Formats: sequence, C-alpha cells, structure tokens
Amino acid sequence: MRLRGAIVSHLKSHISYLKEDMSELTVATRYAKSLIDLAVEQKSLEETKKDMVFFSQTLRANYQLQAVLANPIVAHNKKIKILEAIFGNKVSKLTDSFFKIMINKSRSEILYATSKEFINQYNVIKHIIRAYVTSATALSEENKKKIVAELEAATKGIIELHTKVDPKLIGGFVLTVGDMQVDTSISTSLNKLKQDFTRGVSQ
Repeated sequence: MRLRGAIVSHLKSHISYLKEDMSELTVATRYAKSLIDLAVEQKSLEETKKDMVFFSQTLRANYQLQAVLANPIVAHNKKIKILEAIFGNKVSKLTDSFFKIMINKSRSEILYATSKEFINQYNVIKHIIRAYVTSATALSEENKKKIVAELEAATKGIIELHTKVDPKLIGGFVLTVGDMQVDTSISTSLNKLKQDFTRGVSQ
C-alpha cells in the first residue's frame, strides 16, 4: 500500500509539473506572438530575432541568470538592472522595452521560454526548418551542403543544419527533421541484428 501511495503521489506531482510547464509554454507563446506582431509593425523583425537568439543563447549558458529571473523574491528593479548590465546597448530599444514590461508584469520567469518561442515562430514565418545530424565522424562541408540541398528540395523550406559527432555510432549518421528520423548508423544496425538473434534463439 505504501508503494502504491508513493507511486500515486509521484504521478500526481509529475502531472502537476507538466500542467505548469504547458501553462508556461502557452503564455510564452502568446507573448512571443505579440512581440513578433509588434516587430513586424515597426519593421524590426530581423533585428528583434537577433536579439532573441542572443538572449536565448546567453541564458542557455547561464543557469544562474535563469534562476534570478525565475525568482519572485528578487525585486523588479534589480532584475532590470541585471539585464541592462548584461545586454545594455547590445539589444534594440524594442527588445529592451519588452524585457522591462515583462519584468514589471511579474513575467520575468518566462522570458527565456518566450525568446525560444519567438525563434520558433520566426522560423515558421520564414519557412526555416531545423535539421539535426549526428554522425560518427565530423561531416565535411561538402557533405553538409549535399544534405542541406537534398532536404531543401524535399521540404521546399530553408534548412538550418545542426551537426554533432558521436563516436558511439561507429559509422553512418542519424538525421532528425521534425518528427522524421533517418538512422543509417552501424551501431543501430548491430543492435537490431542482436535483438533479432536474441528473439530467434528464445523462440
């Protein structure tokens, strides 16, 4: 009974966390859309997008800054001063004003999520598609160009290619575009053969 109770409690906690996470994403999506609309209206979409990329990359590399913005105990004016010290004249007036509005509305905890969602929505508008390739060895520039060319021909979009090396793949590569995944790695083929062999022996 205790184990069952612990499992139920864990599930409730997990569901509650998911709801909070989804709620945060929903709100961030709305604010991102509002910022995009305003940036388009002021003819500063490209500049604002660069700001959001810069902001997102900075926070991704700085968990302490994320924690400060998410902390409701830290005063609004202190958060504003911290962002001004870090970003200062490195972002546009529109972005700077957006930061201040979000902080004063007690929404600083979703600034990071909003910046990422802004980039996602920008990519949709510009028909930019992210593709991820993990290979056993580093891809040559020629191979990267071939992959981009083939994907752009297939998707009719602009491919933003991200590459990563994983020696555990042994050979081949894993290509992920949206929900689609192409796995040509030798390690995966060997694992499938091993599973087939194991099933054959057990039958």
